[in-house]
Amino acid sequence: MKLKSYLLVAVSVLAFVGCKKDYLDVNTNPNQLTSATPSFVLTGALNTTTQNLVLANETGSYFAGQWTQSNSYILSATTFSYNITNNDFNYWDGMYDNAQDYQYVINNADASGQPYFKGPAKIMKAMLFQYIVDMYGNAPYTEAFKGTAALAPKFDDQKAVYEGLITLLDDGIKDLKANAFSSSVAGADFVFKGNTTSWIKFANSLKLRILMRQSKVAGRDAYITAEINKIVAEGSGFITGAEVGVNPGYNPSAGQINPFYDTYGYSETNARRAFNNWPRNTAFLINTLKSTGDTTRMKRIAYAIGNESTSTAGVSAKPEIADNYVGVPLGSSSGYLPAVTSAPGPSVLVRGVYNKPMVLMTAAEVQLNLAEAKQRYGASVTLTGTAQSYFDAGVTESYRALGAASSDAARLLTSGVDLVDFAASTNKLNAIAYQKWLALANFNGLEAWSEYRKSGFPVTPQSINYVGSASTRPTRLFYPGTELGSNGENVKAQGTIDVLATKIFWDVD
Repeated sequence: MKLKSYLLVAVSVLAFVGCKKDYLDVNTNPNQLTSATPSFVLTGALNTTTQNLVLANETGSYFAGQWTQSNSYILSATTFSYNITNNDFNYWDGMYDNAQDYQYVINNADASGQPYFKGPAKIMKAMLFQYIVDMYGNAPYTEAFKGTAALAPKFDDQKAVYEGLITLLDDGIKDLKANAFSSSVAGADFVFKGNTTSWIKFANSLKLRILMRQSKVAGRDAYITAEINKIVAEGSGFITGAEVGVNPGYNPSAGQINPFYDTYGYSETNARRAFNNWPRNTAFLINTLKSTGDTTRMKRIAYAIGNESTSTAGVSAKPEIADNYVGVPLGSSSGYLPAVTSAPGPSVLVRGVYNKPMVLMTAAEVQLNLAEAKQRYGASVTLTGTAQSYFDAGVTESYRALGAASSDAARLLTSGVDLVDFAASTNKLNAIAYQKWLALANFNGLEAWSEYRKSGFPVTPQSINYVGSASTRPTRLFYPGTELGSNGENVKAQGTIDVLATKIFWDVD
């Protein structure tokens, strides 16, 4: 079925370039499937990645305390009471299937005369496996995608997978440097359009994310600092000034608009989706922005009550004053209908703007990871900036990504307020953690949840619908029932899993 989907992509593209004169060749066996070229597989895989991330990021946004549910629907007991089973939140199957697409590109790029696609495929595969580890822990890696050679692939230790991803990213960088993109197929790259330097910067930024995710694990400092110094020595740097996003050429046709916009915003004809009434920013998120004087970002992260104006796109229906921004207590089941609460705002949803790229990584996250690295490791890392310069750059990048003025960021950074002014913050690492959590709001819920589990900060309120300890939160997901059915012995070998107590290796607090 996967091969057939590739061929459909290929046929749609070939329709635009005309027919070859040998299309009636009677010696061609009509019963033999042709191979999909890596370029077609890569384009389909990138699009699939964005589609898979929509609901995964939604779940992460809830568990990170950034989103909750309005009361126009029956409250999700699975999400807000933590009644999670192995039939819930199955992002495993979709991500493995997507990673197999990238593996196909890696395996076939050379033989197909398209070696320049190996580097991007390795980078995207690394990103997916980082997510798999962050949600599920131990997972098949070294024996994955071997077909009949490993029908029941063993599970690798999660820390070993993380180390393997650093090696995979290094290999991807080597491939990119050795194989310049052909201009004739650069359009197949929906991320950087064949810009090798940008792909390398993304790989370096992913390496930094993976390394800093382990920063609280005992005994990892020497490994982390050595690897960061290797990134610096490589010389290409990190992404800055723009987000890493996927845009296959979204257009106002059914199934061809940005999937986030399609799910939570509007249809291709600008009709409001029913799910526009579903996610709401939490009271904690809104009230924290107010308490720190960060109302500029608040007005970009959220719409005022009443949502987006029906007459002026991107503007709230109600006056954009602080009192009109109302969050919902996490897990509340009554009293907070859509009309009187704040929904995800103009930074991500504007009626008629169906063609924004789907964000894979924000530049703000990268700068704040650099700030954490410098704050934790000081002179042990050869980064040229200071913790404060990276922190300030991260907040400024967050403002830019939200569509807010950098002058407003400068005001905030010298406000003397804890957590937003680095010099005034009593706990620098908490300030970095808070700003990273905030910069990910609406853009990347999975990363926000992981950062929240790693740092334990900010301390968000417990879900009102959970009956138990105030400190208990989901720490991971169950292996899905589908994996138990197909690879049961290896799943059982992972031991008893408790999604409220079994932690990912980097979650040490």
